[in-house]
Amino acid sequence: MSCPHCDADTVAFAVPPALREHAPADAAAICTRCLRVVAAAEAGVVGGVSEDPDLSAVDPAFPNGEAGIALALCCGKLESFALNRASIEALVRHAEGAGADAFAFFERLDAPDAAFDLGRRRAALRDAI
Repeated sequence: MSCPHCDADTVAFAVPPALREHAPADAAAICTRCLRVVAAAEAGVVGGVSEDPDLSAVDPAFPNGEAGIALALCCGKLESFALNRASIEALVRHAEGAGADAFAFFERLDAPDAAFDLGRRRAALRDAI
């Protein structure tokens, strides 16, 4: 399983029904390097995907369960904050409702090769939500 954008490894996961409108497909994958999210099939995933993925392979800051999936999908939206603002806000609210501290997560997230400027997105998130 590799990212179609940068060839790094990906972590595939099943998208819970409550989050599907914010995902590229029912099964998605997040890149361990650029944090882009694509349909699992686009990342070369064949067969079933985990409903409880180990997102710590992306970064240890990721929480487990649905909160982690919501934050993974949120990362995939951060490349274009302006176009994806409604989804980003919904995903952050969902992650927090599932027990995660989204702002602490983004402060701990270490992604120097992300497809977006993480520092700028942190500031935008603080201002927007």
